[in-house]
Amino acid sequence: MKEAARRWRSVVFDVLAWFLLSLLVVIDASNNPSRWELAGGLVAVAVAAVTLRRYPTFALAVTMSTAVVVAVGWGGRVAVWEVFFMVAMAYRAGLRTTRVWLVAVVCGGIVLAGLPVALLVPAAGLEAWAGMLGVMAFAAVTPWLLGRFVRTRGALSRTGWRLAAEMESRQRLVADQARLRERARIASDMHDSLGHELSLIAVRAAALEVAGGLAEPQRTAAGELRESAATATERLREIIGVLREDAAPVEPVQGDLGELVDRARASGLLIQSQVDDLVAAPPMVARAAYRVLQEALTNVAKHAPGAAVTVRVLSSAETTEVRVLNAAPPAGPLPGASGRRGLIGLRERVRLVGGTLHAGPRTGELGGFELVARLPHDAAPVEETPESRDAAEAVVGPSTAARELELARRDVRRSLVQAIVIPLLMFGVVIAGGGLVFLVQWSDSELPMGAYQQLRIGAPRASFAGLLPARQRIAKPLDGEPPVPPGANCEYYGTGRSWTNSDYAVYRLCFVDGRLVEKDYYSEDRR
Repeated sequence: MKEAARRWRSVVFDVLAWFLLSLLVVIDASNNPSRWELAGGLVAVAVAAVTLRRYPTFALAVTMSTAVVVAVGWGGRVAVWEVFFMVAMAYRAGLRTTRVWLVAVVCGGIVLAGLPVALLVPAAGLEAWAGMLGVMAFAAVTPWLLGRFVRTRGALSRTGWRLAAEMESRQRLVADQARLRERARIASDMHDSLGHELSLIAVRAAALEVAGGLAEPQRTAAGELRESAATATERLREIIGVLREDAAPVEPVQGDLGELVDRARASGLLIQSQVDDLVAAPPMVARAAYRVLQEALTNVAKHAPGAAVTVRVLSSAETTEVRVLNAAPPAGPLPGASGRRGLIGLRERVRLVGGTLHAGPRTGELGGFELVARLPHDAAPVEETPESRDAAEAVVGPSTAARELELARRDVRRSLVQAIVIPLLMFGVVIAGGGLVFLVQWSDSELPMGAYQQLRIGAPRASFAGLLPARQRIAKPLDGEPPVPPGANCEYYGTGRSWTNSDYAVYRLCFVDGRLVEKDYYSEDRR
């Protein structure tokens, strides 16, 4: 449905572009007395619009071939419609063209074909051919390059978003695996602790079964209790075996926090500790506190080697709090020590005992990292929501996919700015250069009035060639020129009128067989 709507919008846009360009041809070509410009422009616009979707290279060739109009000049008038026509069609062709070499062949062929046309037309010349190249470069080639750039960037952007989505999904999968692995470790802990207690029950029941002074019913009950305890132990072992994804933890089920701190201190960590006895804490809370402290010290060893560490484990009748602070590492983190599964799994364990976990960089001048876990002694597991999961994963920093997404967005924005600004800068440089050349040519083609008055009809050109400027005036009046004498060759030079005057004026000198036969002054304001 969306694809069909997009296709229809594209068709409507193409039809609207054809209509507007045709209307521009009709309006602009009305300035030319010849009807050939109007007919040729309408045909070119129609052919390019019809073939653009399926044959963009052919449409581009038709569009660029109108640049020859610059060489012919339509009687000295530059067609405005062809500039807009090239810009619109070249950009649209760039969005659809895939074979660059074919476009290069078409462009080169039109450039070479325009050269003999410009030389054979008397009113044209190499200057007209150069003008044709300028129009093609900025009205056709540049928009085509921009369209192709946008097309390529769009394809790269879509690929980048797809890969980023896959990376984000993979990141979520890693986090889920870490949570499941932590649950499996908790199940393993339950097996070790409950299995030990059930084994003790079975031993005591067996002792009762063989003890003297008991009636037969009591012996039978003790035997059944022993068998039930053994069966429960076996069933627990089977269930935990299914849940366990990896090897059981090597640390004790109920480890001693003081011994854990001492081992970490012996490994080289600079630790200042205050550890309370966890006698009042339930076994699962004590186990969670042990895992929090173990993971925190492991992270310090990985990510902040050589940093000072402060450990506080405070326990009361209602709650246990584990706080681990470390300063900024003096030499930076170890290379390749990045890993996010530890904190994700740790958060899952804390959540299952009803606690909260906060971990992140410390603010202030000292810097470093802080981890705080608050574990209530009598609480149900905290319900997990998508918001809490995202907030917890933000503790360990943005995911790789999130960073890639942000880099892709920044790259697309930067490329779009470059695609717009660079062509505008190029166009501005050309306009500025062209304006400078125009001013230089205007100055070098001016014939002083005193020199003009010294020219005598019938004198050979060689006799006063030193009075004439080195260049002729290009910016001539478009109308008001007197008839050219038969067989004469006329030259045009500037007057003292400023270039800021919108009405141009020139001195015209006409020669026959190298002798001056007529000199005229005319301007557009007919003064």
